[in-house]
Amino acid sequence: MLLKEFDYNLPEELIAQFPAQKRDMSKMLVLNREDKTFIHKHFRDITEFLTENDLLVLNDTKVIPARLYAFKDTGALIEIFLVREIEKNIWISLIKPSKRVRTGMILKISEDLNVEVLEKDDDKWKIKLIYEGNIYEILDKVGHIPLPPYIERNLTEDEYKNLDFERYQTVYAKKEGAVAAPTAGLHFTTELLNKLKEQGTEHCFVTLNVGLGTFKPVKCENILDHKMDSELFEISPESAQIINEAKSKGKNIVAVGTTSVRTLETVMNKYGKILPVKDSSELFIYPGYKFKIVDKLITNFHLPKSTLLMLVSAFASKEYIFEAYSQAVKNKYKFYSYGDCMLIR
Repeated sequence: MLLKEFDYNLPEELIAQFPAQKRDMSKMLVLNREDKTFIHKHFRDITEFLTENDLLVLNDTKVIPARLYAFKDTGALIEIFLVREIEKNIWISLIKPSKRVRTGMILKISEDLNVEVLEKDDDKWKIKLIYEGNIYEILDKVGHIPLPPYIERNLTEDEYKNLDFERYQTVYAKKEGAVAAPTAGLHFTTELLNKLKEQGTEHCFVTLNVGLGTFKPVKCENILDHKMDSELFEISPESAQIINEAKSKGKNIVAVGTTSVRTLETVMNKYGKILPVKDSSELFIYPGYKFKIVDKLITNFHLPKSTLLMLVSAFASKEYIFEAYSQAVKNKYKFYSYGDCMLIR
């Protein structure tokens, strides 16, 4: 399969720069894989399409304020992007401009946080965070939510932090570790989850710490040569039991987002059933993949040539997905992280 087969044209004005006024006011394109139809709705209407025979599986990872800014003694600004913690206080990071940094340097972020530069490995740096107290409380004060590069704004510092700290995070986010949001979950409100539960649609949580690899561009002409980055995930005993019981009763497993898909499908591929487990996923799903547990999918609209677009193309067929994207463009849906979504039945 060639990379160019997963390209499409998107008018720049359809790239969402802000979230919907209210989470569940975003548009939702409903796809039916059996009859290849399209229904235009809003996300709050999802109660019409889910029943007591569906189980929602949501990713409760929490986005950390992973973008830090430091000043050298010369006054030069250094940006540090925390990628993942590999041991206590030791992180893999991206630093730019990297030419201004050298091993052994101490960079001051704030009165509460310093960064020691340990070593460079290819394009990434190993660093040590020096602080006292709870690192996540400190990051909440001095860090910035790592928005994708296609979101470009002219906001003041306070406006930037207040908006994105709230809206680039699901209402059920709990476990710190992600550097990007599981964006399909951004449309849910607490009230909508409660309403679904009242009508019999239960939900449970898995955790996959979304890393930069999710957005890593595919550069191979043949997509089969692409290798996914590793991302940590966890399924609790409680969630494993809920999912297995739902499946044994013939319920539909409704994955909220591609991260939930890869968590569930990774475990099924590796163990043959859903288990309580902490592991990592490097699963690359593209057309031809046979899904083992996911029956329905809620997902946003993804970038051209991305592994996420390939995953949804595998789930609903490439032709049908590209027709859906054409419908979305025609009807002025918003795309990407803060954009609208699809429900694929």
